[in-house]
Amino acid sequence: MKQVILASASPRRQSLLHMVVPDFSVYPADIDEHLPAGLGADKAAEYLAKQKAAAVSADYPDSIVIGCDTVVVIDDRILGKPADPEDCRKMLRLLSGRTHQVYTGVALQRGEHSRSFTVCTDVRFYTLSDMEIDRYIATGEPFDKAGGYGIQGLGALLIEGICGDYYNVVGLPVSRLLRELADFSEWSGGLG
Repeated sequence: MKQVILASASPRRQSLLHMVVPDFSVYPADIDEHLPAGLGADKAAEYLAKQKAAAVSADYPDSIVIGCDTVVVIDDRILGKPADPEDCRKMLRLLSGRTHQVYTGVALQRGEHSRSFTVCTDVRFYTLSDMEIDRYIATGEPFDKAGGYGIQGLGALLIEGICGDYYNVVGLPVSRLLRELADFSEWSGGLG
């Protein structure tokens, strides 16, 4: 059994985590992703990341478990994955010409030891025509992505600029994770 576990099935997160930890196991968390009433949109990703890490850590208490969640937020509203083309169209129209926030919450847990953090990146979209929106939707790319776009794919063509960590928008703030993981592993008993 590896000493680091990623509690996510996301292939994008798995690829990014290899930048930080060359060898890890993947055990996706199966949790109820409903948010408590009154929880701010800026706290949602970290809350879910903690739930994921805790669920997997219960089965693997000697490993460092990394839980993650990413949310796209505009006007204090969380945009999830689009249900269908019309839902995606509404999301992209809402994002068009505006700046929104992408929050990724990360939780580290080993037994009773835990810590978590959130990274926020501002993303500004170009003003999009209906034709641009329809063309992007037709690619099929947006349907498994929060907010209905992927910055690492064709969705990059919709984005005027970002302020913050690019990899955070993809789904894992690797630079911050590297530093937090080094400190956490020393504090919680190391990787060995």
